[in-house]
Amino acid sequence: MPAVPAPPAAPPKPHWEPKQQDPPYWLRPTIRIRLTLLYGGMFLIAGILLLSIIYMLAAQALHVGSELPFKIVNGQVTSNVCNLPEKASPDTFNAAMNACVNHQRQQALDTLLNRSLLALVGLSVIAFAFGYAMAGRVLSPLGRITRTARRVAGTDLSRRIELDGPDDELKELADTFDEMLDRLERAFTAQQRFVGNASHELRTPLAINRTLLEVHLSDPQAPPELKQLGKTLLATNERSEQLVEGLLLLARSDNQIVERKPVDLAEVASRALDQTRGEAEERGVAIRGELAPVMVQGNGVLLERIALNLVQNAVRYNVPEDGWVEVTTELQGGQALLVVSNTGPVVPAYEIDNLFEPFRRLRTERTGSDKGVGLGLSIARSVARAHGGRIIAEPREGGGLVMRVSLPV
Repeated sequence: MPAVPAPPAAPPKPHWEPKQQDPPYWLRPTIRIRLTLLYGGMFLIAGILLLSIIYMLAAQALHVGSELPFKIVNGQVTSNVCNLPEKASPDTFNAAMNACVNHQRQQALDTLLNRSLLALVGLSVIAFAFGYAMAGRVLSPLGRITRTARRVAGTDLSRRIELDGPDDELKELADTFDEMLDRLERAFTAQQRFVGNASHELRTPLAINRTLLEVHLSDPQAPPELKQLGKTLLATNERSEQLVEGLLLLARSDNQIVERKPVDLAEVASRALDQTRGEAEERGVAIRGELAPVMVQGNGVLLERIALNLVQNAVRYNVPEDGWVEVTTELQGGQALLVVSNTGPVVPAYEIDNLFEPFRRLRTERTGSDKGVGLGLSIARSVARAHGGRIIAEPREGGGLVMRVSLPV
């Protein structure tokens, strides 16, 4: 009885940190916070300088530490504030009076300083609050511009700011932004029209060619040489159809605003595995997956294309024997992760960036390959960017690649 081969070992879990989240709004050094600190800080410095000047002028006016403008020569003086000796020489009595008056003057200055500091603290709080409110009022047009830009990026290009108010720098900025949106909308509409027309014009002749070739190949009286030529032309036509479909999808994913709906990334990856399993069995590549449910906002068809392209590449660019492909989905650091790892040829680190360029493959293949048309990774990167995510490739130790796609949840 032949020995049953052991299942391929699980690949090591690569360590990778997803993109860090932005800090909370109140911790960000926004223009409003900076203007508030600038306005409040200037008021605080001016208050401290003013308080110092008032204190020095008051001290100079009260003559702290000066001699009494009079002297007691004879008689008796009583006081409810000063502790004066009852029986003492005139010099001792005058010294006690001088010390008492200086103490009262110092107490008056200390009281003035304490109350001024309390007033300065209160006014500083009011000044910071007033500065924050005024900065928000002044910068409210910028907030409106930002909100409009986010709506444009997330939905459509038809929105405009249409800012009212005085003809100042902010209104000029808003008008310039509206003009830019007008030009972008016109260019985007023209490109969509071009993609639609190109799709029709390119698909129609290729479909006609395929039909004619299939009809001739089905003729039983056709000579073998003609059938062989027809098969070659049919394969070339099929390759051209794949190229056209890839180019059109690349153009749409690069420029189209994606309509976002809840999509389970694990379900998307599972469908991609099902579609690739037959090809993997033919090539002797083992496929396994650890798919944890992760919900993202995006287009299910385009997200499935990302997973399908990555899994197909992992299967096609693999080792001849004992190859494997592993697909995992998980939620990490507030990001949805799709990781595709595989065995395969050793890929130099400096070749990683070139893999995402259109028509670029491993070993600089450009034509005559049965592994695709060279647009798979380009489409995957474009779709990831359209969803606000990113894709990263790293060489795997021992050969192969680790492809990581991070998407916002």
